[in-house]
Amino acid sequence: MDAKTAIKEIKQGKISPLYLLYGSEKFRMNEFAALLEDQLIAKEDRDFAVIPFDLSETPVQAVIEEAETVPFMVERKLLLVRDASLFTAGKENAKLEHRIDILSDYLQHPVDFSVIVFMVNNDKLDERKKIVKTVKTAGTVLAFNPLGAEELLRWVEKGIRERGCTMASGTAEILITNAGTGLQGLSAEMDKLCLFAGKGGTVDAEAVESLVHRGTEQNVFTLVEDIANLRLDKALDTLYELLKQREEPIKIAALIARQFRIILQVKDLSTHSYSQGQIASQIGLHPYAVKLAGEQAHKFSSERLRQILSALADLDYKMKTGAIDKVLGLELFMLRLGT
Repeated sequence: MDAKTAIKEIKQGKISPLYLLYGSEKFRMNEFAALLEDQLIAKEDRDFAVIPFDLSETPVQAVIEEAETVPFMVERKLLLVRDASLFTAGKENAKLEHRIDILSDYLQHPVDFSVIVFMVNNDKLDERKKIVKTVKTAGTVLAFNPLGAEELLRWVEKGIRERGCTMASGTAEILITNAGTGLQGLSAEMDKLCLFAGKGGTVDAEAVESLVHRGTEQNVFTLVEDIANLRLDKALDTLYELLKQREEPIKIAALIARQFRIILQVKDLSTHSYSQGQIASQIGLHPYAVKLAGEQAHKFSSERLRQILSALADLDYKMKTGAIDKVLGLELFMLRLGT
C-alpha cells in the first residue's frame, strides 16, 4: 500500500491498528501523522489521547503496555513512536532491552482503542528481521521517499492552491531552484509567498525572486546554469554576490566542481538508460536535482565536462598553495569557459 491509498482509507474510517512509516522524507511522514491525529482525536482531547514515545529512551514493551491500557476520558489513543531503529539494520541502543516478542504477541490481537505509529528515519527496513515481516502482515507499512521531479512540482502547485493562491506558469520551477528540494523549507516559503500575494492572489516569478533567499548551493547551481548558457555577465554577478556574502572562494570552487561532477555522472548514467529515479538512488541526489542536472548535461560533451573538472582541480591546487589570487583564479576560470 502507498501513502495516498492509506490516506484515502483513513478518511473512509478504515484505520489500521499499527502504522510503520519509514523513509527520508520526514516532513511527509509528519504530515501523515498529523492527518491521523486530525481524523482520530478531537482537538480538546489531544492532551490525553496523543502520547509520544522515543525508543532511544523508552523500551518498546512500555509502548505496548500503554497501548493496552484503557484510555481515560477518551475513546481512542494515538501513540507516536519515534527513533524506531529496531526495524532497521542500524545498531540499537545497548542500554535498553526491547522485548520484540511482546510487540509480536500484541500484533496477533491488537486492541481497538489504540493506534500505534512507528516512525523510522531510514530509507530501508531490515527485511531479514522477523518483526518487519510480522508488521507487514498485521499492520500497514508505508514508505516516504523523495518525490519525483514531476511529483515535487505538483506538490508545490497543490500547496499554493491549498493556501488560497494561484501560481503563474513556470513559477514552481523557480521556487524549487531558489529554495531547494527540502519540503520543510518549501512549505515555509509558500506560506510567505501566499501571505505576500494575499487571498486569491497570484504568486509569480518576480515575487519568488524578491522574497525567496537562495542558499549558497542554489546560487552555485544558478551560476553553473548561466555558464552553460554562456551568460557570463550573470554568472559573474552571482559570483560577486557570493563573495559579498563572505563565502570562501575555495568553497565556491569546490561547489562548482561538485555541480559539474554531478552533471557528468548524470550524463554518463543516462547513456546507459538509467531512469531519473535510478540515477538519483545511484548518486544520492533528489530526483528533481537529477532532472535539472540532466538538462544542463545536454549542453556539454562528456569530454568537455572532464576538461572543466580537470581545470577546477588545477585551480583548487593553485588557490590552496597561494600560486594565484583566489578571486582572480575564479574569474579567470569562468572567463575561459566562455571562450
